[in-house]
This record gives sequence, C-alpha cells and structure tokens, in this order.
Amino acid sequence: MEKQNATLLIEFVLTGFTDQPEWKISLFLVFLVVYLITMVGNIGLIALFWNDPYLHNPMYLFLGCLAFVDAWLSSTVTPKMLVSFLAKSKMISRSECLIQCFSFLISGTTECFLLATMAYDRYVAICNPLLYTVIMTDRFCIKLSVCSFLGGFLHALIHECFLFRLTFCKTNIIHHFYCDLIPLFMISCSDASINFLMVFVFSGSIQVFTILTVLVSYTYIVFTVLKNKSVKGISKAFSTCGAHLFSVSLYYGPLLFMYVHPRSSQEDDQDMMVSLFYTVIIPLLNPFIYSLRNKQVINSLVKMLKSKC
Repeated sequence: MEKQNATLLIEFVLTGFTDQPEWKISLFLVFLVVYLITMVGNIGLIALFWNDPYLHNPMYLFLGCLAFVDAWLSSTVTPKMLVSFLAKSKMISRSECLIQCFSFLISGTTECFLLATMAYDRYVAICNPLLYTVIMTDRFCIKLSVCSFLGGFLHALIHECFLFRLTFCKTNIIHHFYCDLIPLFMISCSDASINFLMVFVFSGSIQVFTILTVLVSYTYIVFTVLKNKSVKGISKAFSTCGAHLFSVSLYYGPLLFMYVHPRSSQEDDQDMMVSLFYTVIIPLLNPFIYSLRNKQVINSLVKMLKSKC
C-alpha cells in the first residue's frame, strides 16, 4: 500500500507566497519588475564586457561568469514563482521539480566557487602585481571558470542522485516557492537522514572551503595594502575589493543559515524569506554592486551609450 501511494505522488504543490490572495497581483508586479531588472542588468554586463576590448582581462571574465550565473539562478526560480501568482493550479510535476532543484544547485554552487576565484584573482593582482600577467593567464582563468561550473555540476549531481532514493507518500505540499533539497526531504516518507548528511558534508565543505579562500585572500590583501602606507593605494585597493567583499557577505550569510544551521519544522516562512534573498535579491543587486563602484565599467558603459546614440 505504501509503495502504491508513493507512486501516485507524481505532482507537488508549491505553496509559495500565496497565503494572502489579495496580495497576489501586487507581488506578481513587484517580482516581475525585479526579474526584468535582474536580466537586463546581468545580460547588459555580459554584453559590455564582451564588446569592450579594454575589459578583456581576468577580473571582468570572472564578473561576466558571475553575471551569467546570477541570470541563470534568477531564471531558475522567478518565472515559476510568477506563474504561481496568477495560475489557479500551483502544481509542479515531479520531473519538473527535480530539474528545477538540479538547476538551482548548479547555479548556487557555481556562484560560491566563482566568488572564491574572484578573491584569489584580487589577491594575485594586489599582492603579486609584477607576476599577475604570468600567473593569471587567459588559459588559467578559463580553467578556473570551467572548474567552477564543473564543481557546481558535480555537487548538484550528487544530491540529485540521492533524491531518487526517496519516495513521497506523506503529502505533496511543499511549503516553499521553488523545489529545494530541504523542503523535499521534509515531505519524504523515506528516511532522509543520509540526504541531510550529504547536504551537511558536501554543502558545508564547499562553503567552508570557499569562505576560507576569500578570508585568507583578503587577509593577505589587507596586510599588503597597509604595508605600502599609501593613502591612494589603500583607497584604490579597498575600492576595488569592497564591492566583492560586500557581495560575498550578502551571499554567504543567508546560505549558511539555510543549509548549515540546525532546523526545526516551524521555520518554513523564515526559510522562504532567506531563500528569497539569495535567489532573487542578490542576482538583482550584484550588477549594481560591481558596476557602480567600478570606474572602468562606468566609463565603458558611457562610451557604449554614446556610440549607440
């Protein structure tokens, strides 16, 4: 009987932010505007870096990859959420749910590796400026970018494979606005302890490794900058690195809270708000964080707009 019930659950219900029907239209319009700005901002940055030969260097290669991943992450989550605001049915098929979860895991993990890679790039640029072109060659930078995406794919593949061992026969209601690992574990009628362990081991290891890379890189950067005792050099270094540090702190805070902290079954609304921050808000903010504090990007944008006009 349990096996029969498990096979019946081929669709899930994403409750999302639908508890108050009177807010559906307003929320739809807000998130639609956010999504459009996110896509224009990130795709615009990619086009800018691609078209301007002065921006063909490692830092902007990694920024372009980050913009691509942000657009990917937002497109994985937001369109389905927009549809749920207007559609009468909140159903999502099991296969569609697993694909969405897989896509989210790839983009989210890849962003972690890219942030660590960008920190290493800044470390080499500031601490070893004479060797920068020797170390950060085009081939090496492409390898780092490919490894970031490959690491995201492998991490997602591990969790996706472990998802197939679960059966869903308790309920098909997912208290979330997209298919994520933890909400799926919570509604499984199988023992998900191994899945929780895999999340803790692999997600925790990746986050610890990438955070340590960022912290160690910026510790060396701070000591190197302070040794020079040049006000102009200090100002330039912190202006260059400040945007990246701000983006890292915004991204890792919610991520650590979501996947590493001890859980209780009463935290669905809180988890949704935390997830909303790093799946929707951060992809919106990153293009502005990296462009508004970067004179080269602003000058390139102004030059491109003038040429178009």
